[in-house]
Amino acid sequence: MSSQGAALQNYNNELVKCTSVLVFLLLFFLKYLNLGIEDLCAKRDELQRQILIEEEDKHKLENEIRLASEKLAKINENLAKKITARTEFDRTISETESAYMKILESSQTLLNVRLILIQFFFFFFIFSSLFLFVKVLKRESHSLRTKVDD
Repeated sequence: MSSQGAALQNYNNELVKCTSVLVFLLLFFLKYLNLGIEDLCAKRDELQRQILIEEEDKHKLENEIRLASEKLAKINENLAKKITARTEFDRTISETESAYMKILESSQTLLNVRLILIQFFFFFFIFSSLFLFVKVLKRESHSLRTKVDD
């Protein structure tokens, strides 16, 4: 039994050595695994930091887009009003120019009629004066003849 006891003791010693090696390997593996987890956590934290920065940039851009869209809508609204006003100006100018041309044509016609009337009255005056002059001449001539005959 003593040989069996020695074998068992020897087996126990070998088992303790193997267990120690296994515990050492397990501890080494756990330490290595822990370093890997810490590395992954650090990478995750860095990635989270970058995500936060990009989300903040995204929110800023979305706000700028919203503001730009509002500004664009306001500009489009003002532009539409101004284009409508310009169209009204164009229509008013066109109507005014048309009325002006009609007035100008009417004025030219009146001027021509006036000139014709002036010419008519001028010739009427001249002919009337001549007629009266001839009448007066005849009368005076007749009067002179009568005096000469007397």
